[in-house]
Amino acid sequence: MSDCGCSMEARNAEQRATLRWLLVINAAMFVVELLLGWWAQSSGLLADSLDMLADASVYAISLYAVGHSLALQRGAARLSGVLQIGLALLVLSDVLRRFWFGSEPLSPLILAVATLALLANIVCLRLIARHRDDGVHMRASYIFSKNDVLANLGVMCAALLVWLFESRYPDLLIGMLIAVLVLRGGLQILREAAVSGDGCDDGDDDDCTGSACAAAVGGEHDGCNDGCSKPDPDARGG
Repeated sequence: MSDCGCSMEARNAEQRATLRWLLVINAAMFVVELLLGWWAQSSGLLADSLDMLADASVYAISLYAVGHSLALQRGAARLSGVLQIGLALLVLSDVLRRFWFGSEPLSPLILAVATLALLANIVCLRLIARHRDDGVHMRASYIFSKNDVLANLGVMCAALLVWLFESRYPDLLIGMLIAVLVLRGGLQILREAAVSGDGCDDGDDDDCTGSACAAAVGGEHDGCNDGCSKPDPDARGG
């Protein structure tokens, strides 16, 4: 097999391993934040739990996209962006519900859970940072992890303000802000997915590097074939 094929297989395997860890961490934290957030009557924690669910879904989609064509990678990124936007609107509706009907957030529990979530997201950010330039699907995963760290810091600040002022409004405010952050991240991913489709469509070799190499090996983008040789079928047996 050519050096290009070997390097792609190694990179794809590394991406899959990273995405599996991200998927497990975010799925576990979704359950923790959902249950404890409901118990603590915290819009901030519930918003962050839905953000974790969106991330886990996106990592699962990205995991499927690794090693596939650029078109599939763009489709995975677009789907993750739409999912994030939908969940942002769901969070906003929950904030409005709690504002109207009332809530009594438990600040000590909120602070403890938010701190745990922050540690989990810092681990995720460190894992994904080295892959953020490996394709639009990995870039989307990096954006999610970065936004999660900011959201966790916001929930922690809100918990302190709830305790200090004995008011539910800081929790409602951070829930709304997280929803806006999630919404903005989803729109950013949709924009990046659209921009990433411009390079290989016209057969421009300069824009057909990196993740596009996988599509070139599959023969899907003729403009990329000169930059990445197809694997030799006879070499597989050796």
